[in-house]
Amino acid sequence: SRGIIHPGRDGLNPIKTHLAATTNKAGLQGWLAEALEGADVFLGLSGATIDETLLGRMAGGGIVFALSNPDPEVHPEVAARYASIVATGRSDFPNQINNVLAFPGVFRGALDSGARAITENMKLAAAEAIVSVAMDDLGPDRIVPSPLDPRVAPEVAAAVAKAAEADGVTA
Repeated sequence: SRGIIHPGRDGLNPIKTHLAATTNKAGLQGWLAEALEGADVFLGLSGATIDETLLGRMAGGGIVFALSNPDPEVHPEVAARYASIVATGRSDFPNQINNVLAFPGVFRGALDSGARAITENMKLAAAEAIVSVAMDDLGPDRIVPSPLDPRVAPEVAAAVAKAAEADGVTA
C-alpha cells in the first residue's frame, strides 16, 4: 500500500524491518512497476487489480500467484500470457491455492491425536503432506492437488497427528 518494503522506508514495524533486510537485498524502491521489473514471481494477496502491462516487465517463464478471491489481481488467462505457472484462489481455474487443501485434515489430525494446540510444526506437516500428494501428478497446471482429491485429507491428518505427538501437545 506504500510501495516496496526497503530498509530506508519510514514507518516500518519490526516485522517489515526484518522483511526489508532479508528479502530486498537489492534495496529496490518504488511501486509495483519497479518491484516487477525482472521479477520471477508475483504473489498477490491484496484484492487490487494490476495492469497486464506490468506482467510484461517480469522475467520470462515466471510465476504468478494472483490469490485474491473471488477476483484475482489479474485474470489467470491474462497471467498465462506472461508466466509459466499461474495460480489463483478460485476453484474454477487450475492451481487453486486455498486453505481448503489443509482442512479438514488439520482438524482430523488434531482430533485423532488429542492435540491441545495447533503448532507451527503441525502446520508445516500439513503443507508437506499436501506437497507429497502434489508430487504424484506435478505439472504447470497441477502444482497443488485438487481439494477433492481423496488422498489429501487423510495424508494431512496423518502428518498433523504425527507432528502433534512429536511436539508433545497431545492429551
